[in-house]
Amino acid sequence: MQIPGHIDPVTTGTVPLRGGNRIDLVGLTRDAIGGVLVEAGLDAKAAKLRAKQIWHWIYHRGVTDFEVMTDIAKAMRPWLTDRFIIGRPTVREAQVSSDGTRKWLLAAADGQEYEMVFIPDADRGTLCVSSQVGCTLNCRFCHTGTMRLVRNLAAGEIVGQVMLARDELGEWPKGTMAGFGPDPDDDEEDEGGHYTADGRILTNIVMMGMGEPLYNFDEVKGALKIVMDGDGLALSRRRITLSTSGVVPMMARAGEEIGVNLAVSLHAVTKEIRDEIVPLNRKYGIEELLQACAAYPGAGNSRRITFEYVMLKDKNDSDDDARELVRLIRDYGLHAKVNLIPFNPWPGAAYECSTPERVKAFSNLIFKAGISAPVRTPRGRDIMAACGQLKSAATKPTRAELDRIAEEKQAALG
Repeated sequence: MQIPGHIDPVTTGTVPLRGGNRIDLVGLTRDAIGGVLVEAGLDAKAAKLRAKQIWHWIYHRGVTDFEVMTDIAKAMRPWLTDRFIIGRPTVREAQVSSDGTRKWLLAAADGQEYEMVFIPDADRGTLCVSSQVGCTLNCRFCHTGTMRLVRNLAAGEIVGQVMLARDELGEWPKGTMAGFGPDPDDDEEDEGGHYTADGRILTNIVMMGMGEPLYNFDEVKGALKIVMDGDGLALSRRRITLSTSGVVPMMARAGEEIGVNLAVSLHAVTKEIRDEIVPLNRKYGIEELLQACAAYPGAGNSRRITFEYVMLKDKNDSDDDARELVRLIRDYGLHAKVNLIPFNPWPGAAYECSTPERVKAFSNLIFKAGISAPVRTPRGRDIMAACGQLKSAATKPTRAELDRIAEEKQAALG
């Protein structure tokens, strides 16, 4: 089994555009939107204004149709429609669990599939977002780990999950953009109420879906910058958590350049067991990983690192394991909490979940040491939406298939 190193093992590549030759604006920065407008024929000053207006409509209002952009001249809207689109992933399947958890099977423009999950609670709503189609890490307890890595998701495909969730939850603000005022080039007036921000249902994002986010660093960073932008989706960095299985060389960069909360998939406290269930441990061992956690920028009492720990019967759930976990956290001086996750079964899994009594005893030992160790309530198990259960039927195309697709595109272009 190949153990991935710190070099991203797969490139994002060129993702076919939705809408033929039109450019999808979702995932582009403001400057990039301005740039494609200039390339399409606008002068730089007009492009800068239009980019600001379009950005606001896309990320504050969630629109996908240029015709509803009321502060842009009506005569210009068809020009935009002919050249650009505001895309969304295609929903192949949507499921709702008996506990209210929602799961969507999504398709990218090239047909590759990935999943996202929304978990509603009384005081929050958490969206679990994917960063890759498939995964390269082969964690033994994780259903996604049984897939081959197909490709990275582009920034637009990552932020598009958040936007689609807001579509589905119906939580985009209502009204018109009165704050921008009328278009000086438009003689016509559009009627409508004032822009108002409604209460949010989606309050938190976790990069814990399919894939290893730190093996798709640049695209994840670009997407989260848009999500955190005050003029974008405007979600606080304190409400975003990035989960890694321990890609040590990228952890400091994540803290410095993205600055969101960090969760680490620890799952074991000995080399032997972690080598088995998290094979990346053979590349970056527990000691190296914990040193990187201790050095994570911004970590402290008010911003603790979360250690994810899946409870596997007779594998990592003994009292000795709990005591060793406490020792490691103390010895490395970590500001941390432990999130205990009852194992969520999937067809063919080699493990069983620890008994409720064993999970409670494990949690109590950690709590008695003064470290928070809540037990995560399994959500969405009946629709395979719980932690470690995500998987799609996406497959990596063969060289012959890629050549055929390229030939078809060339033929379509004449």
